[in-house]
Amino acid sequence: MIDFKRICVFCASSPGNDPEVTDATVELGRLMAESGIELVYGGGSVGLMGLIADTVIEAGGTVTGVIPKGLFSKEIAHRGITKLEEVSSMHERKARMYELSDAFVALPGGFGTLDELAEVLTWSQIGIHDKPIGVLDVGGFWQPLLTLFDDAAERQLLKRSNHSLLVSAPTPTSILDALSEYSPTRHAKWIS
Repeated sequence: MIDFKRICVFCASSPGNDPEVTDATVELGRLMAESGIELVYGGGSVGLMGLIADTVIEAGGTVTGVIPKGLFSKEIAHRGITKLEEVSSMHERKARMYELSDAFVALPGGFGTLDELAEVLTWSQIGIHDKPIGVLDVGGFWQPLLTLFDDAAERQLLKRSNHSLLVSAPTPTSILDALSEYSPTRHAKWIS
């Protein structure tokens, strides 16, 4: 059983149009705050990013945002969170969020969310870390990606054993449970 102090949540800077995703975002934020788990995220006040940060703060939790200086004009920085760190680049942002976190959860999102998820999965695959990584599969959002991973494994482009580096669950409670039960297994990419 893994005890988390901080979970990094990757999510969209857009709100989307699915109330099920909105509800799951709020529930995850509330559960994190109630469990004493600090939110680490991209620092924005808009979209699902702003929603989860607001929820954690309103529920009495702690939030650390990490945002590149250049995004202030495009992605409004959240000034109402516990701590907002400014970094120089997107690369530095991802590295800092990784450094601050004990686990990662990706909510439904777009290119940025997928980029962040892919990077921490790759780092896990090559042995840089063994932190739990999960996707909150609200309404089956992540099923096409999980199917892609299955296909990549079938084509021997991805080790089937490395599929276990990513856990998936449909609800906030079940994803937190899955992450806490995660047992890191070394499946080094370069070993046959």
